[in-house]
Amino acid sequence: MADRSQCETALRAIAARLDRLAGEGRPPAAPDRTILCRVPDLDTDFHGELRDGRLHDIGEGIRERAQIILTVGSDDLVALTEGRLSVLGAWRAGRLRVDASMRDLLRVRSLL
Repeated sequence: MADRSQCETALRAIAARLDRLAGEGRPPAAPDRTILCRVPDLDTDFHGELRDGRLHDIGEGIRERAQIILTVGSDDLVALTEGRLSVLGAWRAGRLRVDASMRDLLRVRSLL
């Protein structure tokens, strides 16, 4: 089981990838959204703000009124961000749950 630090590092890796794309003039076409990532096996949550195609303000703790809620195990979160597990495969197997509008769901898939 991955620990809290590894999960936060995985989320920060996503943020760094989005920063690189934005720096190259290719930010993902993503709406501004508040994101909550629940990690049940660690009994914790992480949150962030998706703005201008970048992930900002990553931190631990609950965020009220999140528009996109991801629920994923710690090992799967790390595997998703490292490319060892596909978003679609994790979702189909029930290892990733996404509570969001259909449009946001499709856009989140492209961010991971």
